[in-house]
Amino acid sequence: MKKWLIILGIITCMAGLTACGKQEQDAENVMPTQDALDLGASLARALDQIEVVSQGSSDYVSYAAAQLGIDEAVLENAVASWMGATGDMGNYIETVEVTENTMEYEEYYGSNYPVSGTISVRLKGSEHDAIMEIVCDNYALISISTNIDYTFGESMARAGLNTLLGMGTVFAVLILISFIIAAFGLIPKLFEPKKPVENKKADDIVSQIVEREELSDDTELVAVIAAAIAAYEGSGSTDGFVVRSIRKAKNSKW
Repeated sequence: MKKWLIILGIITCMAGLTACGKQEQDAENVMPTQDALDLGASLARALDQIEVVSQGSSDYVSYAAAQLGIDEAVLENAVASWMGATGDMGNYIETVEVTENTMEYEEYYGSNYPVSGTISVRLKGSEHDAIMEIVCDNYALISISTNIDYTFGESMARAGLNTLLGMGTVFAVLILISFIIAAFGLIPKLFEPKKPVENKKADDIVSQIVEREELSDDTELVAVIAAAIAAYEGSGSTDGFVVRSIRKAKNSKW
């Protein structure tokens, strides 16, 4: 039993030594922190100068790409990313620290050159800090991106604002669609033939004339009946009585 424990201990020690040797070997292949920081600082200064001098002009970007030995398309994307970040970052001040370094390098005539991997450096701006990510593959820069490093509170506020804008846009579109659907019922009415306008004024005049004629006929009838009653009673005037109504008798002998 002790023999197996000793063998197991030896195997464990050998595995630990192998892992330590591999970590030391990997650490030796990673670019030194100061060199990674200098690389990030030099690229940040170059991008800041391109923005200040040319405002992203394609002619100057082509010239700068040739001078820096960077692919023109890679530099154009890097400049666009930098200009998009400086709106919130403000003026570039300095490169502060290396936040990630997996860049393999190669020493050539006393200088270290990136081979493959990623370097991320923190940039200090007048308004916000930013993170620049540099990616190399097979001795060539293939990507340089700059993103604002927002605080947790700022990130939550931006997420909430984006949510409100998205929901507001959706509700606005739904309300617009509901109005359009409601308008479909009014469209047929717009194309219906107009009804002839009745001449109400003329009808009113006719009714007034008929009413006046009926009233005048009643006045004459009242006067005739009043005179007949006065003659029947032997009085010469109709001052002694007033005719208030005229009714037709049911059993008339006339």
